[in-house]
Amino acid sequence: MKTISEIISSLNLNCIGLADQVVSDITLDSRKATNGSLYAAIKGTQVDGHDYINKAIELGAHVILHSSPVENPVNGVCYIQNEDVPETLGRILYEYQDRCLDDLIIVGTTGTNGKTTVSTLLFDLFTQLGYRCGLISTVNYKIAETTFTSTHTTPDAVSLHRLFKQMHEEGCTHVFMEVSSHAIHQKRIAGIPFSGGIFTNITHDHLDYHGTFDNYIKAKKMFFDHLNPNAFSLTNKDDRNGLIMLQNTRSTRYTYGLNGTADFSAKIWESDFTGMHLRLADKDIWSPLVGKFNAYNMLAVYAAATLITEGQEEIEVAMSALSRVSGRFETIPGPENRTVIVDYAHTPDALENVISTIKEIQKSDSQLITVIGCGGNRDAEKRPKMGGIASSKSQRCVFTSDNPRNEDPNTIIEEMMMGVDALNLRKILKITDRGEAIKTAIALSFPGDVILIAGKGHETYQETNGVRIEFDDRAWAQNALKNIQ
Repeated sequence: MKTISEIISSLNLNCIGLADQVVSDITLDSRKATNGSLYAAIKGTQVDGHDYINKAIELGAHVILHSSPVENPVNGVCYIQNEDVPETLGRILYEYQDRCLDDLIIVGTTGTNGKTTVSTLLFDLFTQLGYRCGLISTVNYKIAETTFTSTHTTPDAVSLHRLFKQMHEEGCTHVFMEVSSHAIHQKRIAGIPFSGGIFTNITHDHLDYHGTFDNYIKAKKMFFDHLNPNAFSLTNKDDRNGLIMLQNTRSTRYTYGLNGTADFSAKIWESDFTGMHLRLADKDIWSPLVGKFNAYNMLAVYAAATLITEGQEEIEVAMSALSRVSGRFETIPGPENRTVIVDYAHTPDALENVISTIKEIQKSDSQLITVIGCGGNRDAEKRPKMGGIASSKSQRCVFTSDNPRNEDPNTIIEEMMMGVDALNLRKILKITDRGEAIKTAIALSFPGDVILIAGKGHETYQETNGVRIEFDDRAWAQNALKNIQ
C-alpha cells in the first residue's frame, strides 16, 4: 500500500493534513469507507458526495478528495481539494494501481449502437489469436475465462480500475470495453491510457440525460478529444457525424465504411438468416452475423485488429470463426419455417436497422410480427418514434412492457401509440404482460413468418416498481414455439 504523498507526488496536487497517511482503498460510497480509505466526494445528478464526508471519516476514511470547501476539518485527516474531482480521481487511481494500465492494450468502443457487438467480437477474436483478454460490456465482464455479471455498460471509476488491476494480475494483455456517453461525460474513464478508440454510429438516445442531440454528440466526441498521440481513432465514415469525432483528436486517424472511399472497406455479397458472405479487404469471409449493421461491426473489428496487431492472415481466419453476440439478432428456429429474432434494439435507429435487415431477407409472402416496448425512466422522446417504426414496417405489432421501472407500463404504451399513423392502428395489439405478448405474437404467426422480439435482447430480467424478476425473451419464445399446432 502507498501513502497519499507517494500517490500524488507526480500529480501536482496539494493536500492539507497528514500526507503520510497510508491509503488502504479508494471509494465513492461513504458507506463502504473503512480504516485508511480515500473517499472521493463527487457531486452527482441526484446526490452530492460532500454531504457524506463526515460519515466516511467516522467509518475510518483518512483521505478526502473534494471540490467544495470543507467546514471544520478533522485532525488527522488529509484533505485534497480540486475543482475537478472525477478527473483527479482517475489520475489518482492510475497511480494507486502502480500504473499497471500501461501494460495493457485498452481499446474503447463508443456509439449509440454496436458497442457490445464490436467489443465482444474483439475479445473473442484476440482470445482465438492466443491472447489473454479482458472484456467490459453491457452483457458481462470477462477476465480471460472468468465471466462476471455486468452492472453498467461502463462501471464507475473505482470499479473500472479495480477490474483493470484484476485483469493485469491474471495476465491479460488486451482489454476491450464499451464506453458509454454517460461515462465519458461523468469522466469515469479519466486516467485510462487508451490504445485506441472506435466510433460506431450516433442516433437518437439518452436525451433524457444529455438534453439535446448536440450535447450527446459532444459527449461522444470528448472520448476522441482526449486520446493521446500514440493511440488510434477509428470512425465510421458512413455515419454523418463520424468525421466530427476526429476533428480535434491528437491520435492517428482511420476510417471504415461500406460506401465510397475509406481506409478499411467491405462489401456484402449475400445474406440470409443464417449469416452473410462478406468481402473484407481482399478476402471472402462467411459470418453467422446478419445484416448491414453487422457488416459495419465486423469491419470495425477487422480494422481495429489490424491496427492493434500484425498477422493479417491470422486475423482473417479467426474472424471466420466468430459467433453471434448474445441477444443481438439472435435467431430461434420454429416449426414450419417460422423464425423468431431476439434483438436488443431499444433505439429508433437500431429498430429500423433490424427490421430493414429482416425485410431484405424474408420471403415476400411472409409477415413480420413485432413485439416491442420502451423502458421506463428513460428517454421518453423516442417512444412515439419506436411505435411509428414498428407499426409502419410490420404486418402486426404487439406493444408491451420492456423494463417499466417506476413508470406505469400502460402510460408508456400509450406514448408509443402517439407515433402510430391512423392507417396502422389496426395492426396494433396492446398487451402489458410481456410474456403474454410474446405468446400471442407467436400464436398469431403462420408458417414462414418472422417474429421480432425487440428491446431486451440478452437481458434475463424485467424491472418493475424497483423489483427485478427473472425474464428471458428467448426462453419465453422457445416455450411458445413448442405450443404451435
